[in-house]
Amino acid sequence: MAFSTWLPFFLATVAISLSPGPGAIAAMGAGLNHGFRRGQAIAFGLALGVWTQLLVVGVGLGALLATSALAFAVLKWVGVAYLVWLGVQQWRSPAAPVSAPDGEGAAGTTRGQLVLRGWGVNALNPKGTVFLLAVMPQFLDPALPMGPQYAVIAATFGVVEFTVMTGYAALASRVLRLLRTPAQIRWMNRSFGGLFVAAGAFLALFKRGV
Repeated sequence: MAFSTWLPFFLATVAISLSPGPGAIAAMGAGLNHGFRRGQAIAFGLALGVWTQLLVVGVGLGALLATSALAFAVLKWVGVAYLVWLGVQQWRSPAAPVSAPDGEGAAGTTRGQLVLRGWGVNALNPKGTVFLLAVMPQFLDPALPMGPQYAVIAATFGVVEFTVMTGYAALASRVLRLLRTPAQIRWMNRSFGGLFVAAGAFLALFKRGV
């Protein structure tokens, strides 16, 4: 892929990753709840979710989602249910102050669970599939082999997503020292739980632009 083609794609992925959405909410929630060292694990999951979307589009399933109302609806409502479930779990999280001196945060959630949570947030989002279907063709040269071009796109998107989400988790983890009382922790949990549910509601209202 020529640099003149890659640069606009890179800038687009940065803008996409920085924009508020379920991924940013998940990363900030992980940073607030678990501190940076553990919470950063969710960034790996979010990057894996992006790669899953790219794989779906690359093998042609994205085209099916774009043309099949049933396939799109199934994935859409699975994504809605997952986001709402995350919101309920976050809302019900115990109001235990996060004050571990090593920055690890509250125990109970493993790094593997955070990776899986991040993957679900991005992979089960049909908006991402539709977006990639609309955007990626602009940066692909049909006269060149598709494999290397997809590899560049996947590496760029994955690295950008991981870096941005790591930044969100790091920024949010700095708030830990301000959250000392159970009431403050409860307010934080319910705020992020509400944001997840709101993200699910927005996804439920999302319609294909076809």
